[in-house]
Amino acid sequence: AVPTIQPAIQPTIDGLLGPDNFPPNVNPLTGEIVRDPSVLARRPLAIKISNHPVLVRPQAGLNSADLVFEHYVEAGFTRFTAVFYSHDADPVGSVCSGRLIDLEIPNMYDAAFAYSGSSGPVRQMFKASEFFNRLISIDFGHSGFYRVEVPDRPLVHSLFTDTPTLRYLLGERGEDVPPHFQNGMTFRADPITPGEPAASLEIQYQGTNVYWGYERGNGRYLRWADGDPHLDANTGEQISFKNIIVLSAEHVETNIIEDVGGSPSIQIQIWGEGSVSIFRDGQRFDGLWHRADPHDMLTFTDKAGGPLPLAPGNSFFQIVPSGFDGLTVTP
Repeated sequence: AVPTIQPAIQPTIDGLLGPDNFPPNVNPLTGEIVRDPSVLARRPLAIKISNHPVLVRPQAGLNSADLVFEHYVEAGFTRFTAVFYSHDADPVGSVCSGRLIDLEIPNMYDAAFAYSGSSGPVRQMFKASEFFNRLISIDFGHSGFYRVEVPDRPLVHSLFTDTPTLRYLLGERGEDVPPHFQNGMTFRADPITPGEPAASLEIQYQGTNVYWGYERGNGRYLRWADGDPHLDANTGEQISFKNIIVLSAEHVETNIIEDVGGSPSIQIQIWGEGSVSIFRDGQRFDGLWHRADPHDMLTFTDKAGGPLPLAPGNSFFQIVPSGFDGLTVTP
């Protein structure tokens, strides 16, 4: 008789949450229990937030986001896309213009996207996107934004919004509905295996410096920007996250011009796979990120292909170019 070959049985990892076994009261973007599970029946909101010049700091609302992406724009400076799902924030901003990476993030999290405006070619891409019905932008004459003028701050940096207003506008369109997450991340209260000690990490972008210091008392990383504690204007508290995800991706200059200086728009290719370093619990874990389909969120494995879980809590993505040499880690 021909022997029957049994498929390999994947070992169960005790305490692992995800990628698809989230209880109804657990947020799949953070692995945390929510007090009111009805918040998970709302659509995630991605909002574009300024980070240059320095006078836009402190921004409002970053600590309330489940996920934040920091990425290069022009001239070596960075900008944020913050994803709000389980928490609201009022206000959020200052709100700024969208970039090519924002054609990816709303698809990953089945999110709405709020931003101020965009260059002509990028605007046309947003208009042609499958999530156009859940865009909220001055680009298309939408309401939901207001000015908060501050002395010595240029008008371009005075635009704000808030998540209740955006949800109201989405509801009017019938778009504030439960998201469909095509895949999921994994979480675990403790790492599967020990990592390398990482009491702090520094990311030296061309135009700005980011420093995260681990605070053992609450198990979070606190953020500094260009040498100063980076605060959330809504609370006055320092920005803090459970997971810092340094993700390398190809950065390609396009023929789209983004500003009066003639700087090209950068296509950040967060699809396929690449290298990642995850910082949690004062430790560093190196592995791979994966995204096979436009509707997939970014997921993480160790180099052997096993799960590389995040700590339950919020996550801050530091997107850097492939071959980036500006990361410094202190044990």
